[in-house]
Amino acid sequence: MTNNVGSPPDGGWASLVPELAVTDLTASLAFWRDLLGFDIAYRRPAEKFVYLQCWGAQVMLCERNGRYETGPMHRPFGQGAMFQIYLDSIDPVLATLDAAGWPLYEPPAEAWYGVGDEETGLRKFFVQDPDGYLLMIGERLGRRPSS
Repeated sequence: MTNNVGSPPDGGWASLVPELAVTDLTASLAFWRDLLGFDIAYRRPAEKFVYLQCWGAQVMLCERNGRYETGPMHRPFGQGAMFQIYLDSIDPVLATLDAAGWPLYEPPAEAWYGVGDEETGLRKFFVQDPDGYLLMIGERLGRRPSS
């Protein structure tokens, strides 16, 4: 009997995929799957591991077991790292988080960044998962000439 369940993510395996060590896989899935909308593409139940996908983004979650922990783990996890996820619209995720009473780290805001002789726009908000990993969830607003 195998513990491998599922199949490769839509479009195949990404070239770079973060694997997040989590305290409680069930609680993390309640956030990543139920609130953010990620699907489980692949799992290894005996290892308490899932490979998630959504909107072309991929992330792995593994319940902490001491393996690959290169130093002390203190909450919030991921200090110094921020993961960006881009959606067509952030409004459905904002509504789901609000309905669940999930706090935002920073509320939605619009930002424009210089890229060459243009600016690229982004509407974004920040939220932390159950272990404190910081996520920026944004929608692209297009480009405009630099001011």
